[in-house]
Amino acid sequence: MPMLDAFIPEGALKPEAEERLMARLTDLLLKHEGVDPRNERARSIAWVFVHRPQIFVAGSTASVPRYRFVASVPEGQYDAERRSAVVAAITEAVLDAEEGAYERSADRVWVFTNEVPDGTWGGRGRIFHLPDVAALVHGEPARVMAAERLAQRRHAEANAILAEAARDPSSK
Repeated sequence: MPMLDAFIPEGALKPEAEERLMARLTDLLLKHEGVDPRNERARSIAWVFVHRPQIFVAGSTASVPRYRFVASVPEGQYDAERRSAVVAAITEAVLDAEEGAYERSADRVWVFTNEVPDGTWGGRGRIFHLPDVAALVHGEPARVMAAERLAQRRHAEANAILAEAARDPSSK
């Protein structure tokens, strides 16, 4: 259930290129969340919100487009590998969508990957936990696997905190 806030300056991309970009971003988000992009149920809840910012760099209007993307997923969906992959994929997709209109530079594309803490993802008038989302997208059997994934993640994080505390006596 990815949500993407896409900050794209007005006129930065040709309308047809932007339309193709939105479809490509949807596929990328689903893929890097571990969902088959052909899953129609998942596609129906993968939303992209396009914002039209005015960008300033060093206090002046930017001479070339700058982009910002904020990808939000329920806690437990990203790991370091998925985060890196989605950042690289979104950056390349945006630069491809420019179709050579500007110098190709990843410096102009920023991507933030946020996990929304479990129990704070709300929609349809209620809170959805990761197991709820998994069941919605993949069916009831996925509920248990999602709960296990979230528990394993939290267990690993707790162990890392304990290990750090054991190494650094000043943190006690």
